[in-house]
Parts: sequence; C-alpha cells; structure tokens
Amino acid sequence: MKKLLIVFHSMTGGTYQMAQASANGAASEPDVAVNLIHAGEAGASELLEADGYIFATPENLAMISGVMKDFFDRTYYPALDRIVGRPYATLICAGSDGENAARQIHRIATGWRLKPIAVPLIVCTYAQTPDEILAKKEIGQFDLQRCEEIGATLAAGLTLGIY
Repeated sequence: MKKLLIVFHSMTGGTYQMAQASANGAASEPDVAVNLIHAGEAGASELLEADGYIFATPENLAMISGVMKDFFDRTYYPALDRIVGRPYATLICAGSDGENAARQIHRIATGWRLKPIAVPLIVCTYAQTPDEILAKKEIGQFDLQRCEEIGATLAAGLTLGIY
C-alpha cells in the first residue's frame, strides 16, 4: 500500500477545507493510505514513511504560515537526501496572489529534490481588511473540486507507479 502525507495549517478554515478535499480525492484510490495531519503535529517520521506529499498552507503576509515554516524547519535536514524523487503538490489559500508562498514551498521541495505533479493550486479569497482576513473562510465547490482532483491525481499516480 502506498502512503500519501497531507500536511496543512489553517487558522480560518480555508486551507483545512482544501486539504480535506484533497484527502477525499486521494481516498478514491483504495491502495493509498492518506495521512492528513496538522503541520504542528507532523514530523520527519511522517515524511520518511510517505510515498508522496501535499503541502497546504495559507498565505500569511505574502509567505507560508509560520506553523508550516516551523514544520519545514524541523523536518528539512532529517529528510534531506532520504525522500529524493517523491511526488508532491501544493495548495495555498491566499488573500492576494499566493505566489510567494508557492515559491517558498517550491524552493524547499527543490532542495529535497521532490517532483511537482502540478502547478501550485492557489485559491484567492481576496480578503484584504483585518476583519476579512480573520473571518472564517468558505471555499467554493469549484475550488474544492480542484483540490479533490489534485489528491486523486497524486494517489492514482502512486498506485500506478508513475511517480
């Protein structure tokens, strides 16, 4: 059985909805075990045990969230040279464009020499005021479907051995 690790952080619920949707999509593959785990609880052992990854983060101040950064800080060197070639995808819930957060994850994944299976999926909420930024988010069905497709695609690729 293949293992897919989905590491996420979410304060307002948007990124969690995206991560959950990708987990639902991945669950369509019966031979893939999905581990959906909060970035604060995930460690190097989860990375090393998995065959593929989805990293889901909000965009905070034009960057990945601090909790997601902490996850990468804690796991980068223990996983270095031990997860080379594994597939990954990125999900970002952004208030503006999310591009810098996507670049940050890409740079980390490049250091690990992971293979991207898709361009980063960035869902923009257009939250710009303090009240909008801190408000609970509701991700629309269209975007949740896109997240499901990322999960299903990664899981199918793992099952078929193309990644």
